[in-house]
Amino acid sequence: MPSLRHIGPNWYASVMGTAIVASAGAALPVDVPGLRAACTLVWALSAVLLPAVLAARTGHWIHHRDQARAHLLDPAVAPFYGCLSMALMAVGGATLTVGVDVVGARAVLAVDVVLFVAGTVIGLVAAVVVPYLMVVRHRPAPGTASPVWLLPLVAPMVSASQGALLVPHLGAGQGREALLLACYAMFGLSLLATLVVLPLVFSRLVHHGPLPLALTPTLFLVLGPLGQSTTAVNQLADVAPGAVAAPYASAFGAFAVLYGVPVMGFALLWLALAAAMVVRAARNGMGFAMTWWAFTFPVGTCVTGAAGLARHTGLDALTWLAVALYVFLVVAWAAAGTRTVGGVLSGALTAAPVPPRPVTARTT
Repeated sequence: MPSLRHIGPNWYASVMGTAIVASAGAALPVDVPGLRAACTLVWALSAVLLPAVLAARTGHWIHHRDQARAHLLDPAVAPFYGCLSMALMAVGGATLTVGVDVVGARAVLAVDVVLFVAGTVIGLVAAVVVPYLMVVRHRPAPGTASPVWLLPLVAPMVSASQGALLVPHLGAGQGREALLLACYAMFGLSLLATLVVLPLVFSRLVHHGPLPLALTPTLFLVLGPLGQSTTAVNQLADVAPGAVAAPYASAFGAFAVLYGVPVMGFALLWLALAAAMVVRAARNGMGFAMTWWAFTFPVGTCVTGAAGLARHTGLDALTWLAVALYVFLVVAWAAAGTRTVGGVLSGALTAAPVPPRPVTARTT
């Protein structure tokens, strides 16, 4: 099946990017007529995309094992294995928050539990295995650090935020508290790992210039751990009062704002920098690639992060920030989705990939 040979783990980004449109729309602290119905349709699309991509990736492993193994040994592709975890949990979270209108509370809870457990296990494995391979098998050249390296590290942060949605569904007691604190542990795991990798990415940009044109959209991936961590602390603060004793519950609520506001500020700084780099790359001939999906899920996490901060602070400015980011998210999703459908129908996206141009915009 040659059409599946080049379906890599990066295709899960289309599932993540679609599901976050539904989740982020449901999280907006404003009432927009028709938005809930539109989010439900987008959730249904993500629920169809997930098994479709899973089937394609299964066929890839069955019929093209040599290529699959090559992907694992490629430092540019292996980090995308973290996307499987996030795709599962993104659809699970959207099912719980949006799909309940269609399927019913008991069914969506069962679906989310299965997807959350599977996604968390896969994400934790990827967070260990991919860095392990980078140390013992991969040989990335100096100055080749990429935002893609963050993908397996941000997956546990997605577990932290998605786990918060399940905390109230557990009975009061040890189980509920254990899940809450496990989510905070995964928050710390992902945050500290991100703080190790992010300086390498910025150092690469400063010392070696902009990324190759086709890879420039991956700069938006840095927004993922920033927005997702802000989302996580706010959602965990929402459910902490029913899971831990009063002093800790109130401390978690304060931490959500004290952590989230500065991190959201840095996320906006990085958004401006990444957008400027994308504009520069577009002027120098950047065409469509699957990397365009980097414009979706990371920005969606900033929407849910800003919405959480608006909920805890009551600031209208944060509400409108969430709305503005959501408008950007919808436009980016429509552009990436339209071009992806066209690329699949034409066969361009399932053909052998063309190596990115070695030059960057610095010398143009």
